[in-house]
Amino acid sequence: MSDGFALFSDAVARWSIPVILLLILGIGALKRVRVYESFVGGAKEGFNVALRIIPYLVAMLVAIGMFRASGALEFITSGLAPVLAPLGVPPEVLPMMLIMPLSGSGAQGVLAEGLKTYGPDTLLGNMLSVLNGSNETTFYIIAVYFGSVAIRNIRHALPAALIGNIAGFAVAVALCNLLFG
Repeated sequence: MSDGFALFSDAVARWSIPVILLLILGIGALKRVRVYESFVGGAKEGFNVALRIIPYLVAMLVAIGMFRASGALEFITSGLAPVLAPLGVPPEVLPMMLIMPLSGSGAQGVLAEGLKTYGPDTLLGNMLSVLNGSNETTFYIIAVYFGSVAIRNIRHALPAALIGNIAGFAVAVALCNLLFG
């Protein structure tokens, strides 16, 4: 049974992209759309969007680097640890909770370091993995996406996204403590 499922999933993985491409070409031909010219126009537009977001990306990466290099991450982590420990949040996962809203690659670094230190099949390894997969890079998204369309007043987007981050962290920690603790 599992060999059959493995063969099926392997076939789906191999053929899904070519089938999707053929579907796009076929639907484009049916609707009489110039697919290649549309593709090139979209690629040009994508390149211009990439050029517009580069300054926001650079600013965000510099800010994250300064945050980590200044020792602010360790200072905040040591301050929050006594408050969050009674809620079941191990202090070892606090760097993930602080970096994840800022940077996905920074969170990947925290995850890799945590898995190396604590192991993947431990409560901390599982919790770090779930925390990494259950949240979004809020500040990165706001900086890049709002910057790419020149929105300067983000209104309620940041508080709403941070509330979503806190909810994601709370549920991830509770489920990990319940399932792996």
